Amino acid sequence: MTTVATTSSSTVDPTSAVQQAAQSIISGSTNSTMDVNSLVTAIVNAKVAGQTDALNNKKTADNTQLTAVGTLKSVLSLLQSSLTNLSNGKTLGSFTATADGKGLTGSTDTDAVAGSYAVKVTNIASAQSITSGIFSTTDALGTGSITVGIGNNKSTIKLDGTNNTLAGIASAINSASDNPGISATIVNGADGAHLVLRSTSTGLGNNINVTVQADDKDSAINNLAVSSGTTTTDPAPTADDPNATVTVPEHTTISSTSGWTQSSAGVDSHLTVAGTAVTSSSNTIKEAISGVTMNLTADSVGTTQTLTIGADVTGQKTAIDAFVTAYNNFITTAASLTSYDSTASSQGALLGDSMMNTIKNTISSTISKGIGSGANKVNLASIGITLQPDGTLSTDEDALTDALTNKSSTVASLFNTTDGVAAQLNNSLTAFLQTGGIIDTRTTALNDDLTSIGDQQTQLTAYTAQLTTAYNAQFTALNSLMSSMQTQSSYLTALFGGTNSAGAMATNKT
Repeated sequence: MTTVATTSSSTVDPTSAVQQAAQSIISGSTNSTMDVNSLVTAIVNAKVAGQTDALNNKKTADNTQLTAVGTLKSVLSLLQSSLTNLSNGKTLGSFTATADGKGLTGSTDTDAVAGSYAVKVTNIASAQSITSGIFSTTDALGTGSITVGIGNNKSTIKLDGTNNTLAGIASAINSASDNPGISATIVNGADGAHLVLRSTSTGLGNNINVTVQADDKDSAINNLAVSSGTTTTDPAPTADDPNATVTVPEHTTISSTSGWTQSSAGVDSHLTVAGTAVTSSSNTIKEAISGVTMNLTADSVGTTQTLTIGADVTGQKTAIDAFVTAYNNFITTAASLTSYDSTASSQGALLGDSMMNTIKNTISSTISKGIGSGANKVNLASIGITLQPDGTLSTDEDALTDALTNKSSTVASLFNTTDGVAAQLNNSLTAFLQTGGIIDTRTTALNDDLTSIGDQQTQLTAYTAQLTTAYNAQFTALNSLMSSMQTQSSYLTALFGGTNSAGAMATNKT
């Protein structure tokens, strides 16, 4: 049985198919063999061609529109993304923190306010590092356990024949699941191996303590015990007083009878902000100025710098430029989707479309109108962004920078969070893009129509198969009948004769 594909356009001429069928019947009656399959295919194609073409054309049109609507939705989503922080005030409310020296940087959050602060750094925070006495790297140091701690956080490590070398102890500290924040390394010097313990966090509160519980009071692991404290004085011997001390910022110190030394003291950072003393265990200071985080490095020590909190002009300019780019992308895409080329007789998928016209008109109206009234009325042109004849926007970057730097009230009014240009656009785009909005409604309708077309094509395929079966049966029977008639005709001609011959009974006188 022959079936007809319904997804390709038919080119069968119904009149020609019927003529061919008639000629096949005539030919069959004149001793020609009739090609039943070809004949049935031609007739069935002729019968369903109109429906097939109509369904295929509608499916193509729906898919074209669905693609166009998807493209439109994509560019509108990008436009809305560019508007988010302009519409909610975050961009225009953003600040930067800038220092006029080295080693001091800052960042801001939404709680920051404009201002300038004198910042004097006495010292930065550092982490404690201590070095043990001399050991052999590979010798077993004894069994038992050691407890290493940072403040109130501790980790106890059991020592046995598998890990009681200096290298094994260092590895066990580093791999402990409850490591309190200590990094252990081995330093091999000219005098032998040393275990170096370093706090992974800066500040006084992160000092290192090691206690030992040895199975043998004479084992070498007892020499790993060390305790830390703090002090505000350091030795400052002079010729007159070798025991002289000097007052310094509070820092860590160690107590040990087994050769431990402190190679780096743990100390908090000390600075003043606008004359107020500030200390921190870290070099990232978040509490000193509301909404501002300061970061210190060694270059800042001993300096007094001015930290200025001001509007983030660069960030604001970047956000506005991104909005202009996204808007122009929408205009270009909309022009393509609604284009018409009389020369090529082609048009965009959404030319004359009511949904497209609603979206274009709403957005264009918001862009072109002013915000406010009277002498206080402002628009995009007020900050150097002008509307071009083709509907796109053009930015005078110098004028925009000047507006952001010197006309902050104008910018604030234009992009206010209530009825500013970005807020209005954002509200409109939300309505267009939301579930149940005009874009979602159109998409749903097109998908429903494509489903219906698919159902109709399935039905047409079944109908085509039924027709093919019926016609195959009819024309096969007809072909058999004609073959039988031809046989009978030949028999009668042989018996009675034809136009140019006499049959067997032509001379029969009885």
